[in-house]
Amino acid sequence: MTQLLRIDASARTSRSLTRSLADKFTDNWMSRRPHAGIVQRDVGRNPPPIISEDWIAAAFAKTRSTEQERLLALSDKLIAEVNEAQLIVLAAPMYNYGMPAALKAWFDQVVRIDKTFTFDLARGDTPLKPVFSGKILVLLTSWGEFGFGPGEHNEGRDNLTPHVRTASQYLGVEEFHHIGIEYQEFGDGRFEASRKRASAAVELLVERLIGKDEEDAEKSKAAA
Repeated sequence: MTQLLRIDASARTSRSLTRSLADKFTDNWMSRRPHAGIVQRDVGRNPPPIISEDWIAAAFAKTRSTEQERLLALSDKLIAEVNEAQLIVLAAPMYNYGMPAALKAWFDQVVRIDKTFTFDLARGDTPLKPVFSGKILVLLTSWGEFGFGPGEHNEGRDNLTPHVRTASQYLGVEEFHHIGIEYQEFGDGRFEASRKRASAAVELLVERLIGKDEEDAEKSKAAA
C-alpha cells in the first residue's frame, strides 16, 4: 500500500490555496485508499531550522559526537519520512518567484550526503547519485501572477517549480507532477477559472495515480 507524505509550506494557515489543493488531493486519495498510510509535515507552521556551519560539519563527519547527533536528529526524522513514502504531495506557494524559506530549509535538512545521495568522483562529472528511487512527487502551487510557461508573459520567472524538480531528484523522485493556480493577485474571472481547472486536475491525477498503484500491485502479484 502506498505511503503518502504531505508537506505544506504556506505561511498562511487560512485562505491558503495550496493547502486547499492538498486537502482536495488527500481527501480524494483517502476516500479511495482509506487504509493507506499518511504522514503530514507542516513546515509552513513549523519551519525546520536553517542549516549552520556546525550542522554541515556534523553531516560530513565520519564519527559524530553526542552534540552532532543531536544537531542531525530532526534531519534523520525528516529523511525517514521521505524514505517511507512512495508518494510525496508538496503544497507550496511561490514567494518572490521562488521557494518559501521554510520549504528551502526542509530541502536542506533532507538532501544529505550518505543519507539521500552518495558522492563518488569515480563517476566522473556526475558524482552525485540518489540513494532512494521510484518515488512520485506531486507539486501543488499558487502564483500571484500568471503565464510562467515557455513563450508566455512571465517566462523564466518561476524559480519554484524547477528548483523543486531538481532537488527532489536527490530524494529518489522519478515521476513529477505539477498543478498550479494562477492569477491570485488579480482575483478576477481568470483566477476563478484557474482555481477550478486546478481542482479538476487534482481529481484526475488522483485517479491516474490510483490506477497506476493498482496496476503495479497486480504486476507484483503476477511476479510473486
